Parts: sequence; C-alpha cells; structure tokens
Amino acid sequence: MTAKRKPVIQVDQLTLGYGDVTILENIAFNIYEGDVFVILGGSGCGKSTLLKHMIGLYQPRAGQILINGKDITLATGDNRNEILKQFGVMYQTGALFGSMTLIENVRLPLEEFTTLPKHAMDLIARMKLKLVGLNGFEYHMPSEISGGMQKRAAIARAMALDPKIIFLDEPSAGLDPITSAELDQLICKLSKNLTITFVIVTHELASIFSIAKRVIMLDKRKKGIIAEGNPHDLKKNSTHQWVKQFFNREI
Repeated sequence: MTAKRKPVIQVDQLTLGYGDVTILENIAFNIYEGDVFVILGGSGCGKSTLLKHMIGLYQPRAGQILINGKDITLATGDNRNEILKQFGVMYQTGALFGSMTLIENVRLPLEEFTTLPKHAMDLIARMKLKLVGLNGFEYHMPSEISGGMQKRAAIARAMALDPKIIFLDEPSAGLDPITSAELDQLICKLSKNLTITFVIVTHELASIFSIAKRVIMLDKRKKGIIAEGNPHDLKKNSTHQWVKQFFNREI
C-alpha cells in the first residue's frame, strides 16, 4: 500500500555529524504523502539533529534530502526559497516572538514569502488560528496564554503558507498528559482533513501510539536506523532487544 503512495520526502545515504563526531551514517528512508511519521530513539541518538538537517538548517556530510523531488542540501537562492515554502516548522519551545501578538506571529511567514496586502495576511492568519482552536485569541501575547496554546499558535504559524509538510520538534515537551492528548488529536485532525504530512520528533510513547502511522527508530550505538514501521507492529513483533525495551518500557 505504501509503495503506491507518493514519497514527499526522500532521505538517501545521509551522513550527519559535528566536528570529528559522526552521529548518523548512511541512513535512508522515505516519507509518504499523508503520513504522520515519527522519528524516535533514545537520548543523544540524533533525532533533532536529523530534523534540523531535513529542514535545511545544517548541511550533511554526505547524501541527499529530497523535498518533493528537490534536494534541499544543494538548493540556493530562489530555488531554496521555493523548497522552504513547501513545509512549515514548529520548534520544541514553540519559538513564538514574545513581543508580538499571536496574529502577528502567524503573519510572519506571509510577510517574508508573499506580497499580499496586510488585510489579506490578517485574514489568513485568523483562519489558521481558528483551525487550531485559537479564534478569539488573535491579539493575545504569548505570555498571556498557556503552553499548550502556544504550541497550537506555533502550528498555526507553520501552516501560514499552506504547506503540505509540517515538521514538529517534541510537540508534547512540557505539557501535561491531557493537553498533550489534545495536541495529538489536533495533529490527527489536521492530517486527515487537510492531507498534511507530519514529521515529528518525539520520545513520548503515548503520543507515538496515538498518532504515528510510521516510525523510524534511531540508535546512537549503530549510528543509524534499527527499526522502521508501524509502532504497534514493532511493539508486538520486533525481535530487536532495544526496540522491544523501548516500546514496552522495559529495563
């Protein structure tokens, strides 16, 4: 079934590292249209490092990262900007600008990448905030809303340019279980209703089992991928000791 779907992200023979340290070596995987795809693994395995390379913040040592067929590792100038417009990003803390209202935060990508008049940008920003359940909070400052609402506002900003791919870095970090579950429901709803492909870095098992269609599991000892597939299948059927321990919370 997966083979018939369109790969929107292709990672091929990717090697990542800092200085003299190699973190991941020769990894390869595809992410398909409509996936809720989770990158997981133990501390220090390279989850966030991989995500930062996938969104173009860092250059890999070797390999390709294709976004809808275009290699973000090689693109420059206008070609790079065209790739950047195809995805949105929500960073771990939300990374909202504290001196701006929510509507101003969500409007930022539109100001950077479009020439729309301000009233049109405001209308789009309002629509995105409504999609994440924040209508009525447009003129609140980030400090005036809860951590969960800040994450929702950050997702609204990530959707400002109508991307079909959204990267989320530890979306549940710092949230209580109920707020985290509500955020999981939002991600599933947006994925289903808007056919958005989500790429999520997390180690929260409850969220992984709730939202992930496919996962890859990284291991810092192997410097690579030790498991790939549906998390429920991996929990039941994996014969890899570390994978079994992770999904079953065993010591």
